[in-house]
Amino acid sequence: MTEMTYTRLGNSGLVVSRVLLGTMTFTHGSDWIPGVAKVGMDDAQRMVDLALDRGVNFFDSADDYTGGEAEDILGKALKGKRDQAVVCTKFGFRQSDRLNNAGLSRGHIIASVESSLRRLGTDWIDLLVLHKTDFTTPMEETLRTLQTLIDAGKVRHIGVSNWPAWQLARAIQFQRDNGLQQFVAGQYLYNAVCRDIEVDVLKLGKEMGVGLMAWSPLSGGLLSGKYDPADLENGKGRLSEGDFLQVSPQQASAALAALNTAAEAHGATTAQAAQAWILNKRRDHTVILGASKISQLETGIGAANVTLSDAEMAAIDAAAAPARRYPEWFDDMMTDEQFAKVLS
Repeated sequence: MTEMTYTRLGNSGLVVSRVLLGTMTFTHGSDWIPGVAKVGMDDAQRMVDLALDRGVNFFDSADDYTGGEAEDILGKALKGKRDQAVVCTKFGFRQSDRLNNAGLSRGHIIASVESSLRRLGTDWIDLLVLHKTDFTTPMEETLRTLQTLIDAGKVRHIGVSNWPAWQLARAIQFQRDNGLQQFVAGQYLYNAVCRDIEVDVLKLGKEMGVGLMAWSPLSGGLLSGKYDPADLENGKGRLSEGDFLQVSPQQASAALAALNTAAEAHGATTAQAAQAWILNKRRDHTVILGASKISQLETGIGAANVTLSDAEMAAIDAAAAPARRYPEWFDDMMTDEQFAKVLS
């Protein structure tokens, strides 16, 4: 039986499980993103119950997952158990052709939250995440509206997803300067072959109290081990229809080799090793499990107990390291050796 591990969500007092159940796969039967949204109410209920039984208290959804159906299903599955769950939902993508039915404006934020509360069947959202940037709305309008919802008790914590580091830093500084509650979580693409955020976002998060919620920890299934990175079209699964993340086959093969070696050493699956790599990186990292089968959820939960050695972590790190960019390489090259020596 997996012994779940927990962490504080960024610089907050909210304690969450380090693996969380994502609901992008939940649907009442819509054809939204075929091959992804295919878990109906009965299976979703079983997944939520299993997650809670195994110590998972963190659940993630969004208003645009199957047009709100995922939120509706999650709300029904948590009926009578709401106090056991930390519920995260997201908004920001366009919901209809009506001009203002998108973005992070005051009107759209309030309307989105009210709709999400209704679908989730709850009085509050534990973590409200801005699903994307909106450069048409003044940032101050967005942040002050979020504070209004917090003050009203409808939202307890806030976060972002897919924001550039400079925009997140600017927002947090505004929140601090104006006595607003700051962002404590960031949902970002992160896995052993998609590591762009190591350059700036993760460093920012460590300094400013923003915990990572890693989406696509298996790179769309690529790191599950069931695909040949050089021949995705002949695989079985959604990647055979196209690689949304555009991962280099050479890097994917190298990462899979390192992950397979680590998995064998721990009696784990390749997928568990890939998820454990993220969890072993930092204590405030959490991983979103997007399962379409109970067996996939069980495997993902099991990753919480896989502790990789320093050598295994280094081997996976080296397989698909992101290109070093200026001024990162300049800073490292120009490190003052005398200071480094006496302060080490």
